[in-house]
Amino acid sequence: MNEILWTSWGIVITPWKIIAYIGTLLFTLRWLVQAVASRQAGKPTVPRLFWYMSIVGSAMLLGYFIFGKNDGPGIVSNLFPGLLAVYNLYLDFAHQKKNPPAVEPGAVPAEVIDHGPVL
Repeated sequence: MNEILWTSWGIVITPWKIIAYIGTLLFTLRWLVQAVASRQAGKPTVPRLFWYMSIVGSAMLLGYFIFGKNDGPGIVSNLFPGLLAVYNLYLDFAHQKKNPPAVEPGAVPAEVIDHGPVL
């Protein structure tokens, strides 16, 4: 995956670099996702999508730094945020399990609704 796909003006593109660019894009755009969620909530908040984007972006960058570039500092700088994102996602799921969303007054919980026969 280190074969050169394109080169121009000193810029060399390989499949690993494409993976790294996509990972960087995901890792960067997660902040836009967080800003939009905070604006909608009217307070600082971190949506679950932020953690998914963090995990995928970190995994892609780790792949690049491990297999594409073999760069120790790059591995270390992406390993910790990836592990932290996994931990925070775990906490988010654990919190949701302990505190299920409240049912609006007058609404019928989904488990009470008869969906008919199961085929």
